Amino acid sequence: MTDFQDRQRGEEAKFAMDGEMAFKVAARRNRLLGEWAAGLMDLTQEETDAYKKAVVQADFEEAGDEDVIRKLLGDLTAADADVSEADIRAKLEEKTIEAKRQLMSES
Repeated sequence: MTDFQDRQRGEEAKFAMDGEMAFKVAARRNRLLGEWAAGLMDLTQEETDAYKKAVVQADFEEAGDEDVIRKLLGDLTAADADVSEADIRAKLEEKTIEAKRQLMSES
């Protein structure tokens, strides 16, 4: 019975670590997306810093990435940036990979 309990505890710990890593990757990705979008909108450094935080906050509205995509698309459209939803989705995938690489290199 001890082996089973040890294995169960190990699985629970792995699940918790995986969830924490997924949260960190999403937050880093959202900051990177915010920086990318801020560049397209010609924001100042101070505005860029605030915008990156706003993109991270937008991800808490609902599960999944649709809230972030909606925010970016709305803001970029309002700023007359020539970016489509498909462009944003592609950049989201690119920044996810970049965020994972950055976090792996830090640990």
